[in-house]
Amino acid sequence: MEYRLVPARFSALPGWDEDDPTPLMAAMGRCRDHIRTVKPYKTGSLGITAGELLVLLDAAADEKPEGPAAVRAFFEAHCIPFLIEKADGSAGFVTAFYEPEVAVRAAPDAEYRYPFYARPDDLVDIDDANRPAGFAPGFAFGLQKAGEIVEHPDRGQIERGYLAGRGLEIAYARSKVDVFFAHVQGAARLVYPDGTMKRITYAGKSGHPFSPIGKLLIDRGEIDAATVSMASIRDWLARHEDQVDDVLWHNRSFIFFKEAAVDDPSLGPIAAAKVPLVAGRSLAVDRLIHTFGLPFFLSSDSLTHMDGDKPFRRLMLALDTGTAIVGSARGDIFTGSGDAAGALAGHVRNAATFHILIPRAAAERYLHAEG
Repeated sequence: MEYRLVPARFSALPGWDEDDPTPLMAAMGRCRDHIRTVKPYKTGSLGITAGELLVLLDAAADEKPEGPAAVRAFFEAHCIPFLIEKADGSAGFVTAFYEPEVAVRAAPDAEYRYPFYARPDDLVDIDDANRPAGFAPGFAFGLQKAGEIVEHPDRGQIERGYLAGRGLEIAYARSKVDVFFAHVQGAARLVYPDGTMKRITYAGKSGHPFSPIGKLLIDRGEIDAATVSMASIRDWLARHEDQVDDVLWHNRSFIFFKEAAVDDPSLGPIAAAKVPLVAGRSLAVDRLIHTFGLPFFLSSDSLTHMDGDKPFRRLMLALDTGTAIVGSARGDIFTGSGDAAGALAGHVRNAATFHILIPRAAAERYLHAEG
């Protein structure tokens, strides 16, 4: 196993007594509703079940703690914190993501001509049961064609017109770079000329592996690895318009979307846990290891720009996942929606310490394992 769980005390969590985790209570209630009325979350390899999580969520619904001190006391009573210690001794790592706001038009014109696409009806999910012989294990989607599944056209082929004329265009943006970064984030708010706002969320992808263009530009010597960020990548693309297609098409993965209403502008999109993300309190984790809905206390001395130059110390909920989020102590913070949230997210690449708060219904077996 690439990690172990080390029991800790809440007093050992840096900044625990100063954190205000009250925004988590409503999100926990939504997770509870999903588990009870839709279906339980899948159990990650760590082994904490939705049923064990539900004991914590039910207690939160019954007790309804109010105020920072009461909410912290609730978690202290119902959970035991464990440090996630990686076997190689290295620190955990955290990045961030956000929901872009993109000005769009419903129909194309000379300026707005780069589409967001809905999922094609011939895109199929691939699993071990239907994976064609020789198909790369990482491919989770393919193209149904003439009774067989083949590789779906990639980003370059789609942007050169593969899907044109099929009526899949949801809306049109002014910049293909804006469309690309909405793909990277997996969601966006679309703003129409009359002020109408709609949301698009992930509905599938072409199936090709995600290939980060930041790494490509670093490898080419175009951007310094020490300073790479979403802002520096955007700046480079703006200064090298003749190379935009070449760079963007390096990432062959292409995202398809579905439309959704913006019912509460204060909340983010509905993510992998099937509940809305909460800005600054939602964490994307490796779903193969961790069960959605679990609380994590994240601390980072070097991540200071999100909390007024103070080190980052927050209790968060695991509500999302991502192809780049791999490992027990790897997370992606949702910073919110719009340009300000994007400015926060674009500079997060920090070492971090991960404590998982395990409900007492499950914690005893981990304490026993350590003993």
